[in-house]
Amino acid sequence: MTDRILIIDFGSQVTQLIARRVREAGVYSEIVPFQSAEATFAEMKPQAVILSGGPASVLDENAPLAPEVIFEAGIPILGICYGEQAIALQLGGSVEGEHHREFGRAFVEISKRSALTDGVWDLGHKHQVWMSHGDQVTALPEGLEVIGTSENAPFAMIANEERKIYAIQFHPEVVHTPDGAKLLSNFVHKIAGCAGNWTMAAFRDQAIEKIRSQVGKGKVICGLSGGVDSSVAAVLLHEAIGEQLTCIFVDHGLMRQGEADQVVNLFREHYNIPLVHVDASDMFIGALEGESDPEKKRKTIGKLFIDVFDQEAKKIGEAEFLAQGTLYPDVIESVSFTGGPSVTIKSHHNVGGLPARMNLKLVEPLRELFKDEVRELGRELGLPEQFVGRHPFPGPGLAIRCPGGVTRDKLAILRRADAIYLDEIRKAGLYDTIWQAFAVLLPVQTVGVMGDGRTYEYVLALRAVASVDGMTADFYPFDMTFLGRAATRIINEVRGVNRVVYDVTSKPSGTIEWE
Repeated sequence: MTDRILIIDFGSQVTQLIARRVREAGVYSEIVPFQSAEATFAEMKPQAVILSGGPASVLDENAPLAPEVIFEAGIPILGICYGEQAIALQLGGSVEGEHHREFGRAFVEISKRSALTDGVWDLGHKHQVWMSHGDQVTALPEGLEVIGTSENAPFAMIANEERKIYAIQFHPEVVHTPDGAKLLSNFVHKIAGCAGNWTMAAFRDQAIEKIRSQVGKGKVICGLSGGVDSSVAAVLLHEAIGEQLTCIFVDHGLMRQGEADQVVNLFREHYNIPLVHVDASDMFIGALEGESDPEKKRKTIGKLFIDVFDQEAKKIGEAEFLAQGTLYPDVIESVSFTGGPSVTIKSHHNVGGLPARMNLKLVEPLRELFKDEVRELGRELGLPEQFVGRHPFPGPGLAIRCPGGVTRDKLAILRRADAIYLDEIRKAGLYDTIWQAFAVLLPVQTVGVMGDGRTYEYVLALRAVASVDGMTADFYPFDMTFLGRAATRIINEVRGVNRVVYDVTSKPSGTIEWE
């Protein structure tokens, strides 16, 4: 049985980073909103619990708190920021409010040795951390003692070594706390006693058994988009249940250059997976032509996708299950801090949910994984690198990279320019360094001079971002030589573009798409 760490989410923007750091230490972790934490704790039976940060104050009326059962279970507990304040308050200490606020870089001095800092931070030395809090612990519960202080937080680190309860005011999960990952590793290995044996090979075996157990002898339909997520899900499912799986690839005509052919060749020729390829590009592009509202584009694509998919699914017949490439960030982002699980899937990623009329049960074999973990699983399954390393592509495709009205001519311009941009990135050896790069055809035309004549053509925006898991991102710092080379090729080779600009927008959280 794989060791498990339960992370109770109080609404912090960086809770998912706690899960990532724990998984990087080779231990499976799962995030659950505080509203359902008690039920999940009883079902999961974790080796330890981590309480996240959050935007609320523990002093507020009806403030979220940890279930009492976790303190009674005798397992290790780590509280982070709000989690520290919740532990202090619930165990009988005191917390005070706003005048203790502290945001940004700080330095913690270790005042007493502990299992949490063993081998990471030395006694009496100061170490950089990242603070982000309004409230602050001002009196300790019985049994807890100070193990670290900062200039503005006399209870920056507290612990009860006997009960294995630890709480810290700073955020160890962010990169601004340089040794934070090592502290979390100490907690899961030295304190919680987890073996660190959660590998992608182990996940593959467990996922296959789980699929077989859920599906039995039933037939499964998989919605194949050609992206990393659905491709990995399809190959994993095929390895688990073989001919019980049929993939449906709805080609909406909004993919990048040459990708539809690559999808068909890989799954029919290389893997010999049963595949229904539906070329519905005329239907989709016809319905989108002239539409400028981005949300209407999504809804139009979503409705048509479901209609076409449903028609093809009925032709297959007797299917009981629908497989999707849902990932853990999708699951996290579909959970509301105040209302629990959302009834809608985030619209920037997908184009539609599961229609009730299809009466199919969901199979989501990747819903426990982050994006980079899915890539690792794809390599474990032997998928070609061109698929495993492919940059993410949204469900609505080029439609949302063509702001303003969509036309066939504009899509053709965008597709060609995007292909040249990616070709230059590959030639520069940067494709695998960049998380996502793409071109956007702006709804702006400018007068330009090309040779001896004037042109009135479109402005093209280029975007490239660096990220690890797609939850946060920053623009990629190309040098001007590269940008000049890519822009020159696009203007020379793509009729319809006479200006190229580079987008340097960053995304601190959430989607990294461009609209």
